Parts: sequence; C-alpha cells; structure tokens
Amino acid sequence: MSFACRHVFVAGRVQGVGFRWHARAKAQELGLAGWVRNLPDGRVELWLEGEEQPVGAMLAWLAKGPPSARVTGVEAVERACEGSAGFELRR
Repeated sequence: MSFACRHVFVAGRVQGVGFRWHARAKAQELGLAGWVRNLPDGRVELWLEGEEQPVGAMLAWLAKGPPSARVTGVEAVERACEGSAGFELRR
C-alpha cells in the first residue's frame, strides 16, 4: 500500500456553496485525514493524507466539487506527511 499526502488549492465558485462541508464528507467517506478551509482570495485549501487510491479519488472529486460549485482549477502538490488524524473544517 502506498501512502500519499497532498496540499491542494481549488479555484472557482467554491466559497458560499457548501464546498468545505461536502469536501469533508467525501474525505471521511474515502477514509482520508486532513483539513479544509476557505482562503481570503476565494479559493479553498485542503490537506489530504491517506492511501494513494483514495487520495486520487478525492482529487478527481475536487475537480468537479458539489453540484452548487463551479471549479475552474485544482492545484495539488505532493508533500511529506504530517500524521494527521481525522478530517476537520478550519476557518
């Protein structure tokens, strides 16, 4: 099994549409650890830790987002894992 950690930035109409709550639910469904928060510039930032396949599935989901969102870009950077537990909403 391969473990993956990604620092992700999602752009588009991703604030004020429940994106963070949907992202947390999807991450929990996939068994991922990390967090999600809104940024002042209108993007959403995420930290993802988990098995490579579920992380890939989360990145694919982030490219579309929930029905109310309109994603225009996803930037994911591989990082060293921090050992996160659970998945939380941050402000």
